[in-house]
Amino acid sequence: MKVLDNYRSGESREIGRVRRAIFPVAGLGTRFLPATKAIPKEMLPIIDRPLIQYAVDEAVAAGIEEIIFVTHRSKRAIEDHFDRAVELEQELERNGKHGPLSELRKLVPHHVRFSYARQGAPLGLGHAVWSARHLVGDEPFAVVLPDDLIDATPGALKQLIDAFRVAGHSQLAVQNVSREETSKYGIVKPAADGSLRLSGIVEKPQPESAPSTMAVVGRYVFSPRIIDCLEDLAPGAGNEVQLTDGIAMLLRVEPVFACRFSGRRYDCGSKLGFLEATVAYALKDPQLTSEFIGVMNRAMQVATREAPPAPVPRTPARHLQIVPRSIAVTEATV
Repeated sequence: MKVLDNYRSGESREIGRVRRAIFPVAGLGTRFLPATKAIPKEMLPIIDRPLIQYAVDEAVAAGIEEIIFVTHRSKRAIEDHFDRAVELEQELERNGKHGPLSELRKLVPHHVRFSYARQGAPLGLGHAVWSARHLVGDEPFAVVLPDDLIDATPGALKQLIDAFRVAGHSQLAVQNVSREETSKYGIVKPAADGSLRLSGIVEKPQPESAPSTMAVVGRYVFSPRIIDCLEDLAPGAGNEVQLTDGIAMLLRVEPVFACRFSGRRYDCGSKLGFLEATVAYALKDPQLTSEFIGVMNRAMQVATREAPPAPVPRTPARHLQIVPRSIAVTEATV
């Protein structure tokens, strides 16, 4: 395989600055249908900002200079969102609405470039990353999954990039999950010495066979050699090229580390996680907090009143059992 041959022949690559981030956004968002029939799931709002905006803001704050969206033909709204709306800006300026105008202009920082690559078929996360190979070149790069909204200071991606600069090797964001949840994530196997260097990674293992409870979540910083690993991969489960399999191959040729970031993660790829993030961010907004707490309290009161009564436990019935020369009362459950 190319990546192993290059490594064995002594090829080396200088570790450079992380300037680019790949955003795989080609998924169809079927868990949010019918809302996502015409609107990309990444454009669904958390309060007044689409989900994708939070991830882009995090990347920009981490020093990323080029955002690479791997898209699908149904995701044109993402491209439009990060383009300038000159007519709207002029209208806001004429009407003296300087606050909204300032917010609108901050969506597209002047020093950040937006690029786009198409993933022609749904062939997995690994294939999505590989589809942007011509844009990342021979430099280290980040991968950001917008479904994972992470509230952290500094941002989670900044924490990974800082760890990459120190270690000089690829970093995967991880968090502990319950053992019952391991079948939902890629699970890493730490080195035997207890360090954060990885000795293995498994895609969605069953709880009884999971090597740990450290789950990979949607932030990565990779050395460019991951592209070679993905290129060598054959499709796996579901006929998809799994990023986890590419990481497992990368582990065979160079160190890969887990990064325990600090911050709160919301899984906005699920309805419950999306609702949790909406509530949390509403409670953080000083313009909404007070009134929103009142709204929540009233909603809880209504829900409590309208909730169906709890089922009454069935009590044992008393039966008469006829026995010779006496009448005995026994307990039996019907």
